[in-house]
Amino acid sequence: MGSSFLRLVGCVCCGVVLAMVARGVAAETDGHWAFRPIERPVVPAANGGSPIDRFIRARLAARGLKPSPAATESVQVRRVTLDLTGLLPAVDGLAQQRPDRWERLVDRLLASPHFGERWGRHWLDLARYADSAGYESDAPRQIWPYRDWVIAALNADMTFDRFVTEQLAGDLLPGAGLSQRIATGFACNVMLAGGVRYEAIVDQVQTTGAVFLGLTLGCAQCHEHKTDPVSHEEFYRLFAFFNGSVIERLPLPGFDAGYRDGTIRRPDADGKKPAVPSGPATLVVKAAPQPTHVLLQGDPRQPGEKVTTGFPAFLKIRWRADDAGAAKTPPTRIDLARWILSYDNPLTDRVTVNRVWQRLFGSGLVETENDFGIQTAPPLHPELLDFLAVEFRHGRRSLKKLIRLIVHSETYRQSSARRDELDAIDAGNRLVGRQRRLRLETEVIRDVCLQAGGLLSEKMGGPSVFPDQAAGVLDARATPAKWIASRGEDRLRRGLYTWHWRLTPHPLLPLFDAPDGVTACTRRDRSNVPVQALALLNDGAFFEAARGLGGWAWHRRESDDRRVNAIFFRCLGRSPTRPETGLVLQLLSRQRATLAGEPLACRQLLGLEPPEKVRTGSTDLVERAAWVLVARVVLNLDEFITRE
Repeated sequence: MGSSFLRLVGCVCCGVVLAMVARGVAAETDGHWAFRPIERPVVPAANGGSPIDRFIRARLAARGLKPSPAATESVQVRRVTLDLTGLLPAVDGLAQQRPDRWERLVDRLLASPHFGERWGRHWLDLARYADSAGYESDAPRQIWPYRDWVIAALNADMTFDRFVTEQLAGDLLPGAGLSQRIATGFACNVMLAGGVRYEAIVDQVQTTGAVFLGLTLGCAQCHEHKTDPVSHEEFYRLFAFFNGSVIERLPLPGFDAGYRDGTIRRPDADGKKPAVPSGPATLVVKAAPQPTHVLLQGDPRQPGEKVTTGFPAFLKIRWRADDAGAAKTPPTRIDLARWILSYDNPLTDRVTVNRVWQRLFGSGLVETENDFGIQTAPPLHPELLDFLAVEFRHGRRSLKKLIRLIVHSETYRQSSARRDELDAIDAGNRLVGRQRRLRLETEVIRDVCLQAGGLLSEKMGGPSVFPDQAAGVLDARATPAKWIASRGEDRLRRGLYTWHWRLTPHPLLPLFDAPDGVTACTRRDRSNVPVQALALLNDGAFFEAARGLGGWAWHRRESDDRRVNAIFFRCLGRSPTRPETGLVLQLLSRQRATLAGEPLACRQLLGLEPPEKVRTGSTDLVERAAWVLVARVVLNLDEFITRE
C-alpha cells in the first residue's frame, strides 16, 4: 500500500508540474516568432541587388559591415554545378561570353536529370532511406522504386503540395495509381522488425514533425510536451493517422527489373496479364483502420483513453473548407497533408525554405533546422525567411523556382574568403557576409573522383548496386549477409544508388558522415579526421579514378605544363598558379626518376598483372605511372573535395 501511495503522490506532483509548464507554454505560443502568420515583409531600400541581397546588406550595414565581393567566375560555376547536380562542371563552363550566361547555366543545371539525383539525396536523408530493415536482423528490403520516384518527382518539378500529399497519402487519393502508391514509401522507410510496430509508428510521427513542421513531436510521447504546446493526447491523435495503416509488399508485375532512367515499363501492349510476383517489388502503405489509445507514459502495455485522428490545436489551422463537416468525420492522411500544407500553417513553408537555404549556404537562416519550437531564438534574418516563404507560396511551391531565386542572388555568388573584420563580429557567418566552404558529402566525393577519371556511369534508376568494398565489413553481423560486387557499369554508378545496409553500411558512408538511416537526418555533420585522408589515398575506387585521370592526361600528348593545366581545370575548374605548376612538375620529374628502374611498381600502379604483355615499352609504362601519381595528388587536394 505504501508503494502505491508513493506512485500516486508522484503522479499527482508530476501532473501539477506539467500543468504549470503547460500554462507557461500556452502563454508563449501566440508570441513565438515561428508560430505567427507569414506575411510579406517590406524589402529594404538598399541600392542594387535582388530582394535577397537587400535584406542581407541592410543587416550587415547595421553592424558596420559590407558583403564579400563576388567569387571568381570559375568558383561560381563549380559551386552552382556541385550544388545543383553534385557533379563537376563541363570543361567549357561559361565559355560563351554572353550577358545572360549565368542565368542560362542555372537553367541548364535545373533541367539536368542529375538535379533530381542531387536533391533527391537530400530528401532521402529526411526520409531515412535505406535498403534494409534495421535492428539486429537488418533484413534486406526492396524500396528502391521510392528512391526513383523521388528523383523523378524533383526532376519534373512536382509542386511541393503534391510531393508531400502523395508521400503521406498517395494510396488514398482518388484514382490512385502505381506512382502514388510507390510514393507512400516515405512512411515505409521506417526501421521495422517483428514486435516493434509501436516504435515504428512513433518514428513516423517524429519524422513528420521534424521534416514538415520543425517540431520535436516525440517529446509528447510519454507526457505533455515540456516546451512546445503539444499535449500527450495530441501526440496520439497524430499517432492514429499512421496506426490506421500497415506496410505491405507491392509486386511490380510486368516491369523491367533494370528500371532504366527511372521509367516504369508497362505490361505488354497486347494487354495480356503479366506473369513479377517474384520480380521487382516495393514497400507501400495500405489503409487498415484500427483503434488508437493514449498510451500512459508512452507504454503500449498501458492503453488509456481511446482517441481518433486529430491535430495540435495551437496552430488554429483550417484543414477542410467545411469546418462543420470536419467535426463529423475524423480526418484522414489526406487531411493530414492538407493541414501540413495549409497557408494557415506558418511552419511548413518556413521550415522548407530554411532547409533549401541550408543546402546552398551550409547552415540555415534558422540554425536549428529541425526545431522551430518555443526554445528556438528568432533568426538574424526573420524578414528574409518570410520573404522566401511568401515567394515559395507564390511560385506554386516550386522547389526549382525557389532555388533559382536564391542562386541568382549576389549573396549566393559571394566569395568564401575569410575576412578579419567579419570574423571579429560574426565568426559564425550568421549575417551571411560571405559564402561558406563546404566539404562535399561522401557520395559526391566518390562521384566527382570517378567523373574526373572518366569512369562514372550516368545510368539512372533501378535496384541498388554493390560497388567494391573492403572484405570483412559484413563479418560482424548478427545475421549473415553477402556483398557480391556488381560488374560492368553498375560498380561505377553514383553513390546515391549504393546498397545501404543500416547495420553495416559501405565503409565510406559513415567515414564521411552519411546518415545511418535510423532517424530523419535534417543536416549532415562534416567531420575532419585523419582516416578520411587515408581512404582518399588508398581506397580502390579513388585509386582507380586516379588511374583514369592520369591516363587521360598521358593520352593528351601535350607538353607537361599543358597536361598539368588540363588536370587542374578538369578537377578544380581553374588553371594552376605558376608555383602550383612548378610543384607538380617537380613531383612528376621525381616520380619519373624513381619509377625508371621499377617496372613491377609501374605495372602495379597501372593495375597490370606482371605476366601481362603490353605493347608499350618501359618508357611508356614509366610515363603512364608517373601521371597516375600526379593525378592522385590533385584528387587528394582539399580544394577538390571542397565546394568553395
